[in-house]
Amino acid sequence: MSCSDVISSHWGRFLFLNGMRPFGFLFILSQYAMDSVNAFRPQWASGDSGLPVWQYVVTALLVLMVYDQAMYIKRKGSIAGPPFKIPLIGPFLQAIDPKFEAYLAQWASGPLSCVSVFHKFVVLASDRDIAHKVFKSPSFAEPCIVPIAKDIIGHKAWVFLQGKAHVEYRRGLTPLFTNKAMASYLPVQEKVLTSYFAKFVAASESNHSRPLPFMPLFREINCALSCRTFFGDYISQSAVKRIADDFYLVTAALELVNVPLSLYVPFTRPWRGKRTADAVHAEFARCAAACKANMAAGAPPTCIVDQWVLHMMASSRYRAAVAAGDDAEKPANLIREFSDGEIGETLFTFLFASQDASSSATTWLFQVLAQRPDVLDRLRAENLAARGGDRARPFDLPMLEALPYTNAVVKELLRHRPPVIFVPYLATQDFPVTPGYTVPKGSIIVPSCYPALHDPAVYPSPEVFDPDRWITGDAESQTKNWLVFGAGPHDCLARRYVPLSMAGMIGKAALELDWKHYATEKSEEIRVFATLFPMVSLP
Repeated sequence: MSCSDVISSHWGRFLFLNGMRPFGFLFILSQYAMDSVNAFRPQWASGDSGLPVWQYVVTALLVLMVYDQAMYIKRKGSIAGPPFKIPLIGPFLQAIDPKFEAYLAQWASGPLSCVSVFHKFVVLASDRDIAHKVFKSPSFAEPCIVPIAKDIIGHKAWVFLQGKAHVEYRRGLTPLFTNKAMASYLPVQEKVLTSYFAKFVAASESNHSRPLPFMPLFREINCALSCRTFFGDYISQSAVKRIADDFYLVTAALELVNVPLSLYVPFTRPWRGKRTADAVHAEFARCAAACKANMAAGAPPTCIVDQWVLHMMASSRYRAAVAAGDDAEKPANLIREFSDGEIGETLFTFLFASQDASSSATTWLFQVLAQRPDVLDRLRAENLAARGGDRARPFDLPMLEALPYTNAVVKELLRHRPPVIFVPYLATQDFPVTPGYTVPKGSIIVPSCYPALHDPAVYPSPEVFDPDRWITGDAESQTKNWLVFGAGPHDCLARRYVPLSMAGMIGKAALELDWKHYATEKSEEIRVFATLFPMVSLP
């Protein structure tokens, strides 16, 4: 067949398929490619020579490409997004090293926009009300983080559960964040902060007060705060250090889309992440077993797992009394017995939710306060007054709750540089998110938090760090835009605990430390690593 024959044959196909656009157009492209290959292939590779295998391979690949492109166009419908996708892989290369500016552009392109990577269709929702709808529609969508998350975090992890099973876990966990429970964790946190602040000073002195990247130290202190709050002294310092050093591998594995089967390929990100997660699961299960033995011996509770196990023990005693026919007072938190593995897996999800988010918030908090000495001086004065002039006085819950400016600084930091910019969900059925668009079943729908927290109509001059908007402004009343901790049945259990813990950290730091930020031209640029970090490691 000559080139002219190839071209003329496609004009005929075009006339026949003209009413089937855009699928007809894609079909024409595939046919044109195949006929072109046939026109110019070498004679030795003809079907008559008995070597037609390459033809089947090329044909299958082209059919797959056409199908993938056609499904993308069908799913996209009227929402924003590229009219055509890169064949098969989509924007996978961009996803490996995501740019914050690309997210800003995607959000700005419309209330709903889309991409498709390796045939996985992803819809991003930048509109606040659509985000709320996704968060609050468990019958249409469930948290998935990323498709590979269940393989790494655990298929039975409570964050992925729905309905009765999820409620059972949440009912048991909610009392762990009451005022009484949180007050029992503060002495452990004070001890961790004292230890690590001494390390901060020693690190600077050993470096002769020259600029030193502090982001790794902030990751470690937050890992220690989490692990000690979860498990107290059941976990060793060497285990804390190991988890702090390695946990980023879990985060690195959880890209929005991974290469298929990479979980089983040695030394890939998913493979490394899975191995790290399994090691942390085992360590946490060991700590849970030690806790049960300690609580059975009558020790006082000092950490989250202590409180949880005490609730299990009270529930078990109540059931035993009822079974024996005795009168017994029903516990306020009647829960079932959770295994060591279930406890370890649950606390692993807490660490996953907190480690990168808290490290991000701490990094930005120290950077911003170094740049704003007026804010730091005011925060320092408030904390000193709250301690009656005694810098060494430990913080307690009433003190942390009575620091209006410190809490405003924390809230503004969480708004200004939100640790969570979006939360991926999986559409479990066709999901009509707007009157004009339905997210197809099996797609990922990603409600975004950042646009709501930077809406100029709600937060004037949103790029300006202004704690006073929470005191003299109306930011406190803008509850629908406050998506820092999500919304709906899967919102963050620690929505009160996190700001109070941050207030404790920065208040103590302001009284006991001084620090200087060595700014660079990239200091204000944002790097996306699950959450938002400065482009440089905070010298």
